[in-house]
Amino acid sequence: MPVITIDISAMATEKKAELVKELTVKASEVTKIPEEKFTVLINELPRENIGIGGRLLSEIMK
Repeated sequence: MPVITIDISAMATEKKAELVKELTVKASEVTKIPEEKFTVLINELPRENIGIGGRLLSEIMK
């Protein structure tokens, strides 16, 4: 059973559903493994736990 894991800042449930669907569809197309075999794990990270270019994402997003 293939597993796709993504670490991302918090997002709306509707966006997570869209992301899961799109990742699953594309991975199935590329690998020729049926969509129902894929598991997608979303690890939501608070913006204060993500650093980009030496700054916290929470600071950048202000």
